[in-house]
Amino acid sequence: MATAAPILSLLAGGVALAGLGGAHFGILSPFTGFKVFAVGALLGGLASVIVALVGLYLSRGGRDPEGRRGSLVGLASGLGLLILVLAAAATGGDAPPINDITTDLENPPAFRPASVVPDYRDRDMSYPIDFVAIVREAYPDLSPLHLDTPPEEGFDRAIAAAESLGWEIVARAPSDGVFDAQDVSAVFRFVDDITVRVVPEDGGSRIDIRSKSRDGKSDLGANAARIRRFLDALREQPDGS
Repeated sequence: MATAAPILSLLAGGVALAGLGGAHFGILSPFTGFKVFAVGALLGGLASVIVALVGLYLSRGGRDPEGRRGSLVGLASGLGLLILVLAAAATGGDAPPINDITTDLENPPAFRPASVVPDYRDRDMSYPIDFVAIVREAYPDLSPLHLDTPPEEGFDRAIAAAESLGWEIVARAPSDGVFDAQDVSAVFRFVDDITVRVVPEDGGSRIDIRSKSRDGKSDLGANAARIRRFLDALREQPDGS
């Protein structure tokens, strides 16, 4: 028991790191890498904690000081792994289990065809009708943004805002007032798809955005947060940018 808990925590940490590194460097798909990370950290962390507690019990009363130290190390490491994976799981808080968010639930912006963006091929890019009521209830603050500038200038400002956030523009149609972009997460390299639409409204421009995750049934609130960042960045863009 003296070395079992530290060894278990080390192995669990290695599995979790393999999942993270595999996804980050493209060896594993983002979703597979995340699952390997979560399973390694969760199951390995639990096993380390259990073995460490058994070791602490067996070494009680000063019977095995060295074993007790090893068990304490294993306990701390196991708890650290559990905290890490639970913190990752809790990122979305009370976010609903959906992965496609938009500022226009009546007429959601449509992504460009797969002939223009090959990544859309063999995927359903239509907006899920059953998400409408959920988005309306969960994210009442998300709404279109009105700019007191012509649509052409509004389009340029929207492009500038997207680029300031590090998004990759994958398609643009200025004449239609639409562009598509991709945003890649820093660690697991999850790719989310975004489309922005700019139309005339009351002598100015109306900007709508839609953000859709490629992986998982729940985005843990990531798409709504992305939309808020974009709208904030767009408000900060100077006229004539």
